Amino acid sequence: MIEVILNILAVAFLWFAVEYCLRHQTAESLDDASLIPFADDPEVARRVELATGKTVRTLPPEEANPDWETLDI
Repeated sequence: MIEVILNILAVAFLWFAVEYCLRHQTAESLDDASLIPFADDPEVARRVELATGKTVRTLPPEEANPDWETLDI
């Protein structure tokens, strides 16, 4: 019986901890955060925009550093 009570308390604590951490987040900020994994690939970002209708803020492509080509390992 005590294990059941402790499990219920643990679930309640987890629920309130997540609610506390997300208290200042808005629906828009959470929606933007869900699109971050697609920001570094412009082709995938376009497909996500077409599929969802949401705008993905893409990052500019990273240019190769000239010193990377002469790296000896």
